[in-house]
Amino acid sequence: MLTGKQRSYLRSIANTVPTIFQVGKDGISNNMIKQVNDALEAREVVKGNVLKNSGIEAREACEELAETLNAEIVQIIGNRFVLYRESAENKVIELP
Repeated sequence: MLTGKQRSYLRSIANTVPTIFQVGKDGISNNMIKQVNDALEAREVVKGNVLKNSGIEAREACEELAETLNAEIVQIIGNRFVLYRESAENKVIELP
């Protein structure tokens, strides 16, 4: 569980991170879960976007990914979301 200070720190990092995942009309597939998992292992913080033609909301998509990948939800704003998971091998971010 992230503290408020840690969440704030991760939000500041996420401002410079580009959006690398988009949830479209097909929703969240097994392939997407694998790609997000690999990205979390490499980067620790990933940003996603839920397209308007998607059948699910950003909160639903983010919660599903976080639960499936054992990640923490950093923030959800509009149709964008940010996830964090500490990397086992490539630890880059040092939380306060």
